[in-house]
Amino acid sequence: MANILKETLNRWLPKPGMTQESDIRLPIATKLILSFLLIVVVTSVMFMVVGIQLIDNHIVSDAHEKVQNDLNSAKEIYLDKLDDIHDVVLLTAGKSFLRNAILSGDIERATDELVDIKNAEQLDLLTITDESGNVLLRTSNPEFSGDNQNHNDLVNVVLSRGLRVAGTIIVPADDLRKESILLAEEARIKFVDSPEARAKEETVETDGMMLGSAAPIFDSQNEIIGVVYAGILLNRDVGVINKIKQTIFHYLTYEGKYIGTTAIFQDDVSISTSIIADDGSWAIGTRVTEEIYNYVVKEGGTWVGRDKIAGNWYIAAYEPIKNTHYEIIGILHVGTLEQKYLDIKNQTIIAFLTITIIVTLISMMLSYFISRRISVPIKSLAAASREVAHGNLDAKVETLSNDELGELAASFNTMAATLKERDRKLKEFARIKIMESERLALIGQLSANVAHELNNPLTGIVTYSHLLLERMPNGDPNTKSIQKIITQANRCKEIIRGLLDFARQRKPDKTSSDVNYVLQECISLVENQAAFHNIEFVKEFDAKLPTAVIDPSQIERVFINMIINAAEAMEGDGRLTITTDATPSKQFVRVRFSDTGYGIAEANMEKIFDPFFTTKEVGHGTGLGLAISYGIIKEHGGTVRVESEANKGTTFSIRLPVAGHGTGQAANGQQA
Repeated sequence: MANILKETLNRWLPKPGMTQESDIRLPIATKLILSFLLIVVVTSVMFMVVGIQLIDNHIVSDAHEKVQNDLNSAKEIYLDKLDDIHDVVLLTAGKSFLRNAILSGDIERATDELVDIKNAEQLDLLTITDESGNVLLRTSNPEFSGDNQNHNDLVNVVLSRGLRVAGTIIVPADDLRKESILLAEEARIKFVDSPEARAKEETVETDGMMLGSAAPIFDSQNEIIGVVYAGILLNRDVGVINKIKQTIFHYLTYEGKYIGTTAIFQDDVSISTSIIADDGSWAIGTRVTEEIYNYVVKEGGTWVGRDKIAGNWYIAAYEPIKNTHYEIIGILHVGTLEQKYLDIKNQTIIAFLTITIIVTLISMMLSYFISRRISVPIKSLAAASREVAHGNLDAKVETLSNDELGELAASFNTMAATLKERDRKLKEFARIKIMESERLALIGQLSANVAHELNNPLTGIVTYSHLLLERMPNGDPNTKSIQKIITQANRCKEIIRGLLDFARQRKPDKTSSDVNYVLQECISLVENQAAFHNIEFVKEFDAKLPTAVIDPSQIERVFINMIINAAEAMEGDGRLTITTDATPSKQFVRVRFSDTGYGIAEANMEKIFDPFFTTKEVGHGTGLGLAISYGIIKEHGGTVRVESEANKGTTFSIRLPVAGHGTGQAANGQQA
């Protein structure tokens, strides 16, 4: 669900580079609600995943810990039963009637009392041997005696070390038959087919596992005169098992099944258990899995985990049972029904999910109200913005909160007021500029007419002044005056010509031209003049320069003006470097004029393209050359850029379009 919401938001929220038309328009309240919902859902999902995992781990951990404690309790009950047997053996070994019967050689007179002890203590066997291990009396089979029991682990420890001993032992089938045919039958257990058990050739267990104890019988000189040997056969015995089940599990059931199980295994075969098979009998003869057997019997570890027993899953624990030589001869098992823990886990998860869903719904409602408090002012702001966009600068936004939205509303109102005032000033400024433009246009037209009318009289003045000058004899004192008249009249004609050119610039007649060729022609026109004799021309022309779309005559005029200005800036002595190349985009041809003159003052940089602006002395320039050049380049769709540093020279850079789509718009000579 979180991924779906995320993908939805990715489609709805604007991305860099997307145009407004490509966006799906959603109200900001919806976007806020979806954003809050995404956060809540992602957080809730993470919370649920982590929480469920923690619950699962905690419940499983508790189950494992409980079954481990149950196993410890079962072990204590098992050992308590062994201690009870040991206490009986010790008490019996200390009975005077038994000592006297052995010393007198008449063991039969102790038979009745020993049988009473056996029955009272619910022992399966109670046997007396002499100091060599030969059986003197079997209370379970008095008719059979005389055989030697030195091979019995318990008897052997007593006779070889003089110690009393108790433990779990394996009793061979022959010894069981000597004690009682009934015991041998009880010990015989047929294996139940267990697919996951280890491979085993035997199909029947005939030996018995016994809780046993033995103690020496001493005479008055503290010499061993015999051994008391007693025990309980665990095969098919439910006494120990029921004690464990009653003490630990209290016979509790869950959904008709006993909560706990316990069992004793001889090697890997169940010989005593509280588990009920499908047919209602005790599940005797079942075998543990090979995994459990290897871990417990072979490696001597305690196995805890899930185990399927009689068709039900249990959290089970298995611990090795060792004999008096600390050899593993069996397994003690307890288990607790897994279903109870699964139901607890499921109920906890359902409660957890219910709480999470309720919190999510509450969060969604809260997010809705919060988004409304944000979206309403924003809607008002958006509506006011549309009003302003349509020209209503009187639109205002009501400030409803004392937060960022309130500040935004106040800023919007201030902006609207500022725009209104600026609009008023712009209208006033535009009105003044229009009036000035109309006045300037009128003055320009008038100036052009006046210049045209003045041009004819000036031509006459120059012509007649030359005639007067030719007729004057040499040495006439009026010659200098006539020469000044000619000079000033010619200057007036140059001013009028520049004014007419500036006012009546014609549209360029463009054609594909070689800029290198045009430059070479311009240089050829001026380089032999006296003013250029001490100027070094450095030509760095790009041989692969693309042709430009220009009016050659107009561009030639621009180039000549640049060359002449450079010569005047260097006062007839210096180096002029002319460079041509193409821009990286190949859309423009670039021409640079770099001189070594005195440069342009920073204060004059923004004025050099203004009409009639000049830094030359009076009578040496009209101030129209760069203005006319700027106009010509602009009409060609090109640009002019100037870089200069005082006393280090000036560089004019001109760009002309190759394909007639140049982007240049020179602004005060600073645009590239």
